[in-house]
Amino acid sequence: MKNKLLIIISFLLLVFSWACKKEENRIFFEEGTPPVLSASQTGNIPLSFANKDLEGIKLSWTNPEYKFTTGPSSQGVTYQLEIDTTGADFTNPQRKILTISNDLSLTLTQHDLNDYLLNQLQLTPAAPHNIEFRVRSTIGTAIPLFSNVLKFTVTPYAIPPKVDPPASGELFIVGNATPGGDATGWNNPVPVPGQKFTQVTPTIYEITIALNADKSYLFLPVNGSWTVKYGGVGANNTNNVNGDDFKIQGGDLKAPGISGNYKIQVDFQRGKFTLTKL
Repeated sequence: MKNKLLIIISFLLLVFSWACKKEENRIFFEEGTPPVLSASQTGNIPLSFANKDLEGIKLSWTNPEYKFTTGPSSQGVTYQLEIDTTGADFTNPQRKILTISNDLSLTLTQHDLNDYLLNQLQLTPAAPHNIEFRVRSTIGTAIPLFSNVLKFTVTPYAIPPKVDPPASGELFIVGNATPGGDATGWNNPVPVPGQKFTQVTPTIYEITIALNADKSYLFLPVNGSWTVKYGGVGANNTNNVNGDDFKIQGGDLKAPGISGNYKIQVDFQRGKFTLTKL
Protein backbone atom coordinates (compact mmCIF):
# COMPACT_ATOMS: atom_id res chain seq x y z
CA MET A 1 0.00 0.00 0.00
CA LYS A 2 2.82 2.36 0.91
CA ASN A 3 4.52 1.78 -2.46
CA LYS A 4 1.27 2.46 -4.30
CA LEU A 5 0.84 5.73 -2.39
CA LEU A 6 4.38 6.82 -3.29
CA ILE A 7 3.74 6.02 -6.95
CA ILE A 8 0.53 8.08 -6.97
CA ILE A 9 2.25 11.05 -5.28
CA SER A 10 5.16 10.88 -7.71
CA PHE A 11 2.78 10.82 -10.66
CA LEU A 12 0.86 13.85 -9.37
CA LEU A 13 4.09 15.79 -8.83
CA LEU A 14 5.19 14.95 -12.37
CA VAL A 15 1.89 16.16 -13.85
CA PHE A 16 2.04 19.36 -11.77
CA SER A 17 5.62 20.02 -12.85
CA TRP A 18 4.76 19.46 -16.53
CA ALA A 19 1.76 21.83 -16.27
CA CYS A 20 3.90 24.55 -14.69
CA LYS A 21 6.53 24.25 -17.41
CA LYS A 22 3.86 24.39 -20.10
CA GLU A 23 2.44 27.55 -18.54
CA GLU A 24 5.92 29.07 -18.38
CA ASN A 25 6.47 28.34 -22.09
CA ARG A 26 3.33 30.16 -23.24
CA ILE A 27 4.04 33.26 -25.33
CA PHE A 28 2.33 36.50 -24.32
CA PHE A 29 2.11 39.85 -26.14
CA GLU A 30 3.73 42.60 -24.08
CA GLU A 31 3.75 45.84 -26.08
CA GLY A 32 4.08 47.60 -29.41
CA THR A 33 4.52 51.13 -30.72
CA PRO A 34 1.97 52.66 -33.12
CA PRO A 35 3.58 53.01 -36.56
CA VAL A 36 4.55 56.50 -37.69
CA LEU A 37 3.24 57.31 -41.17
CA SER A 38 5.05 59.69 -43.53
CA ALA A 39 4.63 60.62 -47.21
CA SER A 40 6.71 61.75 -50.15
CA GLN A 41 4.82 65.04 -50.24
CA THR A 42 2.43 67.23 -48.29
CA GLY A 43 -0.68 69.25 -49.03
CA ASN A 44 -1.96 68.65 -52.55
CA ILE A 45 -1.47 65.43 -54.52
CA PRO A 46 -1.41 66.34 -58.23
CA LEU A 47 -3.35 63.97 -60.48
CA SER A 48 -3.70 64.05 -64.27
CA PHE A 49 -4.50 61.60 -67.04
CA ALA A 50 -1.33 62.65 -68.89
CA ASN A 51 0.80 61.56 -65.91
CA LYS A 52 -1.33 58.58 -64.86
CA ASP A 53 1.62 56.15 -64.87
CA LEU A 54 3.83 58.38 -62.72
CA GLU A 55 4.06 58.28 -58.95
CA GLY A 56 1.13 59.86 -57.19
CA ILE A 57 2.40 59.42 -53.64
CA LYS A 58 4.74 57.16 -51.69
CA LEU A 59 3.73 56.29 -48.15
CA SER A 60 6.14 54.88 -45.56
CA TRP A 61 5.69 53.80 -41.96
CA THR A 62 7.82 52.61 -39.08
CA ASN A 63 7.92 49.09 -37.65
CA PRO A 64 5.59 48.84 -34.63
CA GLU A 65 8.26 46.78 -32.83
CA TYR A 66 5.89 44.20 -31.39
CA LYS A 67 7.35 42.58 -28.27
CA PHE A 68 6.43 39.23 -26.76
CA THR A 69 7.68 37.32 -23.74
CA THR A 70 10.13 35.60 -26.09
CA GLY A 71 11.46 38.94 -27.36
CA PRO A 72 10.77 41.36 -30.22
CA SER A 73 9.14 40.12 -33.45
CA SER A 74 8.73 41.78 -36.83
CA GLN A 75 7.60 38.59 -38.57
CA GLY A 76 3.99 38.05 -39.61
CA VAL A 77 2.99 41.71 -39.26
CA THR A 78 0.10 42.73 -41.51
CA TYR A 79 -0.45 46.36 -42.46
CA GLN A 80 -3.59 47.93 -43.89
CA LEU A 81 -3.44 51.32 -45.57
CA GLU A 82 -6.81 53.06 -45.24
CA ILE A 83 -7.93 55.91 -47.51
CA ASP A 84 -11.05 57.88 -46.59
CA THR A 85 -12.60 61.31 -46.90
CA THR A 86 -11.84 63.85 -44.18
CA GLY A 87 -14.48 63.86 -41.48
CA ALA A 88 -15.58 60.25 -42.01
CA ASP A 89 -13.10 59.08 -39.32
CA PHE A 90 -12.38 55.92 -41.36
CA THR A 91 -15.90 54.61 -40.79
CA ASN A 92 -17.04 55.12 -44.39
CA PRO A 93 -18.05 51.69 -45.78
CA GLN A 94 -16.71 52.89 -49.16
CA ARG A 95 -13.25 53.70 -47.84
CA LYS A 96 -10.35 52.03 -49.66
CA ILE A 97 -8.33 49.43 -47.71
CA LEU A 98 -5.06 48.05 -49.09
CA THR A 99 -3.46 45.08 -47.31
CA ILE A 100 0.35 44.88 -47.21
CA SER A 101 2.31 42.06 -45.56
CA ASN A 102 5.59 42.97 -43.83
CA ASP A 103 6.58 45.82 -46.22
CA LEU A 104 7.01 49.27 -44.69
CA SER A 105 6.12 51.37 -47.73
CA LEU A 106 3.71 51.56 -50.66
CA THR A 107 3.84 53.65 -53.82
CA LEU A 108 0.59 54.57 -55.57
CA THR A 109 0.58 55.72 -59.18
CA GLN A 110 -1.65 58.62 -60.12
CA HIS A 111 -3.85 56.16 -62.02
CA ASP A 112 -4.28 53.84 -59.01
CA LEU A 113 -5.08 56.63 -56.58
CA ASN A 114 -7.46 58.27 -59.05
CA ASP A 115 -9.23 54.94 -59.56
CA TYR A 116 -9.70 54.50 -55.79
CA LEU A 117 -11.09 58.03 -55.49
CA LEU A 118 -13.59 57.65 -58.33
CA ASN A 119 -14.67 54.01 -58.10
CA GLN A 120 -14.24 53.19 -54.41
CA LEU A 121 -14.85 56.49 -52.61
CA GLN A 122 -17.09 57.66 -55.48
CA LEU A 123 -15.78 61.22 -55.45
CA THR A 124 -16.82 63.70 -58.13
CA PRO A 125 -14.13 64.26 -60.79
CA ALA A 126 -12.74 67.73 -61.59
CA ALA A 127 -13.54 68.94 -58.06
CA PRO A 128 -11.19 69.24 -55.04
CA HIS A 129 -11.68 66.82 -52.15
CA ASN A 130 -10.04 66.37 -48.75
CA ILE A 131 -8.83 62.85 -48.01
CA GLU A 132 -6.89 61.09 -45.23
CA PHE A 133 -4.46 58.18 -44.95
CA ARG A 134 -3.60 56.01 -41.96
CA VAL A 135 -1.98 52.61 -41.36
CA ARG A 136 -3.40 49.81 -39.21
CA SER A 137 -0.94 47.15 -38.04
CA THR A 138 -1.80 43.74 -36.62
CA ILE A 139 0.05 40.61 -35.54
CA GLY A 140 -1.60 37.47 -34.22
CA THR A 141 -4.23 38.26 -31.60
CA ALA A 142 -2.58 41.49 -30.44
CA ILE A 143 -4.74 44.62 -30.35
CA PRO A 144 -4.37 46.57 -33.65
CA LEU A 145 -2.17 49.65 -33.60
CA PHE A 146 -3.05 52.75 -35.64
CA SER A 147 -0.65 55.31 -37.09
CA ASN A 148 -0.99 59.05 -37.20
CA VAL A 149 -3.32 60.48 -39.88
CA LEU A 150 -2.03 62.31 -42.96
CA LYS A 151 -4.37 64.75 -44.75
CA PHE A 152 -4.26 65.81 -48.41
CA THR A 153 -6.25 67.65 -51.05
CA VAL A 154 -6.88 65.87 -54.36
CA THR A 155 -8.76 66.63 -57.56
CA PRO A 156 -9.63 63.39 -59.37
CA TYR A 157 -9.62 63.49 -63.16
CA ALA A 158 -12.39 62.05 -65.27
CA ILE A 159 -11.65 58.76 -67.01
CA PRO A 160 -13.52 56.97 -69.80
CA PRO A 161 -16.48 54.95 -68.45
CA LYS A 162 -15.78 51.26 -67.85
CA VAL A 163 -18.85 50.47 -69.96
CA ASP A 164 -19.86 52.68 -72.89
CA PRO A 165 -23.14 54.45 -72.07
CA PRO A 166 -26.04 54.00 -74.52
CA ALA A 167 -25.58 56.13 -77.63
CA SER A 168 -29.35 56.61 -77.63
CA GLY A 169 -29.23 58.40 -74.28
CA GLU A 170 -31.99 56.04 -73.14
CA LEU A 171 -32.16 52.82 -71.15
CA PHE A 172 -34.96 50.28 -70.65
CA ILE A 173 -35.41 47.13 -68.55
CA VAL A 174 -36.79 43.97 -70.13
CA GLY A 175 -37.42 40.42 -68.91
CA ASN A 176 -39.82 38.11 -67.11
CA ALA A 177 -38.81 39.74 -63.81
CA THR A 178 -40.55 42.96 -64.91
CA PRO A 179 -44.27 43.81 -64.91
CA GLY A 180 -44.29 44.01 -68.71
CA GLY A 181 -42.71 40.59 -69.10
CA ASP A 182 -44.37 38.51 -66.40
CA ALA A 183 -47.26 37.21 -68.52
CA THR A 184 -45.56 36.92 -71.91
CA GLY A 185 -41.98 36.19 -70.87
CA TRP A 186 -39.43 38.43 -72.58
CA ASN A 187 -41.83 40.84 -74.24
CA ASN A 188 -39.99 43.48 -76.30
CA PRO A 189 -40.73 46.38 -76.76
CA VAL A 190 -41.49 47.07 -73.11
CA PRO A 191 -44.16 49.37 -71.66
CA VAL A 192 -43.14 53.01 -71.29
CA PRO A 193 -42.70 55.06 -69.25
CA GLY A 194 -42.97 52.30 -66.61
CA GLN A 195 -39.87 50.41 -67.77
CA LYS A 196 -37.77 53.34 -68.97
CA PHE A 197 -34.87 54.59 -66.81
CA THR A 198 -34.32 58.21 -65.88
CA GLN A 199 -30.94 59.60 -66.90
CA VAL A 200 -29.47 61.19 -63.76
CA THR A 201 -26.03 62.04 -65.19
CA PRO A 202 -24.35 61.25 -68.51
CA THR A 203 -23.27 57.89 -67.02
CA ILE A 204 -25.92 57.08 -64.38
CA TYR A 205 -29.47 55.83 -64.99
CA GLU A 206 -32.09 55.03 -62.34
CA ILE A 207 -35.53 53.41 -62.19
CA THR A 208 -37.99 52.33 -59.49
CA ILE A 209 -39.89 49.23 -60.52
CA ALA A 210 -41.64 46.11 -59.17
CA LEU A 211 -39.64 42.92 -59.74
CA ASN A 212 -40.78 39.30 -59.63
CA ALA A 213 -38.65 37.10 -57.39
CA ASP A 214 -36.03 34.81 -58.96
CA LYS A 215 -36.91 35.85 -62.53
CA SER A 216 -34.53 37.47 -65.02
CA TYR A 217 -33.96 40.79 -66.78
CA LEU A 218 -31.62 42.79 -69.02
CA PHE A 219 -31.00 46.43 -69.87
CA LEU A 220 -31.65 47.72 -73.41
CA PRO A 221 -30.49 51.00 -74.99
CA VAL A 222 -33.21 50.82 -77.67
CA ASN A 223 -36.73 49.71 -76.81
CA GLY A 224 -37.85 46.88 -79.07
CA SER A 225 -34.35 45.94 -80.28
CA TRP A 226 -32.15 43.02 -79.22
CA THR A 227 -29.14 44.25 -81.21
CA VAL A 228 -27.42 45.70 -78.13
CA LYS A 229 -28.07 44.67 -74.55
CA TYR A 230 -26.38 45.10 -71.16
CA GLY A 231 -26.10 42.10 -68.84
CA GLY A 232 -23.92 40.20 -66.40
CA VAL A 233 -20.22 39.51 -66.84
CA GLY A 234 -20.68 35.79 -66.12
CA ALA A 235 -23.06 33.06 -67.18
CA ASN A 236 -26.81 33.69 -67.15
CA ASN A 237 -28.29 34.35 -63.70
CA THR A 238 -24.99 34.02 -61.80
CA ASN A 239 -24.85 37.66 -60.70
CA ASN A 240 -25.09 39.03 -57.18
CA VAL A 241 -28.82 39.84 -57.04
CA ASN A 242 -28.20 43.02 -55.00
CA GLY A 243 -25.85 44.45 -57.62
CA ASP A 244 -22.78 43.50 -59.62
CA ASP A 245 -20.57 44.32 -62.59
CA PHE A 246 -22.15 44.40 -66.04
CA LYS A 247 -21.04 44.59 -69.68
CA ILE A 248 -22.30 45.01 -73.22
CA GLN A 249 -23.86 41.79 -74.60
CA GLY A 250 -23.74 40.26 -71.11
CA GLY A 251 -25.79 37.38 -69.71
CA ASP A 252 -29.26 37.45 -68.16
CA LEU A 253 -29.46 39.06 -64.72
CA LYS A 254 -31.25 37.30 -61.89
CA ALA A 255 -33.71 39.26 -59.73
CA PRO A 256 -33.67 39.09 -55.91
CA GLY A 257 -35.45 36.26 -54.13
CA ILE A 258 -38.18 38.53 -52.74
CA SER A 259 -40.77 40.18 -55.00
CA GLY A 260 -41.34 43.89 -54.45
CA ASN A 261 -40.40 47.40 -55.45
CA TYR A 262 -36.73 48.09 -56.12
CA LYS A 263 -34.64 51.09 -57.03
CA ILE A 264 -32.14 50.09 -59.71
CA GLN A 265 -29.12 52.27 -60.49
CA VAL A 266 -26.94 51.54 -63.51
CA ASP A 267 -23.55 53.28 -63.33
CA PHE A 268 -21.65 53.11 -66.64
CA GLN A 269 -18.68 55.03 -65.22
CA ARG A 270 -18.00 52.28 -62.69
CA GLY A 271 -19.48 49.43 -64.73
CA LYS A 272 -21.76 48.47 -61.84
CA PHE A 273 -25.48 48.24 -61.16
CA THR A 274 -27.15 48.17 -57.72
CA LEU A 275 -30.59 47.21 -56.43
CA THR A 276 -32.19 48.68 -53.29
CA LYS A 277 -35.35 47.15 -51.82
CA LEU A 278 -37.96 49.83 -51.06
